[in-house]
Amino acid sequence: MNVLTSGPYGLVFASFVPFYFDIPVSTRFRVFNVRFSDKSFIYLAGLQLLLSSWKRSFLPGVCGILAGSLYRLNVFSIRRAKFPEFVASFFSRLSLPSMGSRPASSTRNVVGSAPSYTGHQAEFQRTYPVPIPSTTEPAEDSIATLVSMGFDRNSARQALVQARNDVNAATNILLEAQSH
Repeated sequence: MNVLTSGPYGLVFASFVPFYFDIPVSTRFRVFNVRFSDKSFIYLAGLQLLLSSWKRSFLPGVCGILAGSLYRLNVFSIRRAKFPEFVASFFSRLSLPSMGSRPASSTRNVVGSAPSYTGHQAEFQRTYPVPIPSTTEPAEDSIATLVSMGFDRNSARQALVQARNDVNAATNILLEAQSH
């Protein structure tokens, strides 16, 4: 019965597929005349995990890579499959205490078409919480954090208002505004 090792091997290795294709290399370097990138250490950790229990972990790992590839290639139009609303709602409610604030009914959902992998990458559009009239100005330290990242003060303040003072969401708003 100990044919396969337990654990999320399939999920971990399925996530290597979008990591390989979608996350750009930011740094390249050489060690003893061998070329590496900043992503190399993630691949080495994955290889170690894949071979950790040899035969017992190899099959789940390869199946995860295969599943990630099938999803990426959109075989059988799998990206159109959605969780039923009651399942999504249940897990949304489960994660709310850890999120810190109650989002609106549809916050940060990816909308639009799924990316096409036939040579070009379709753009994702994200929707963020609609700004509600707020008498509370964003905290000065939140504005300062965004300004220290290179954004101008007025844009940082507006993004914080739109994101209801969530610095992470405001950063995403500002980065998406720069990419367009």
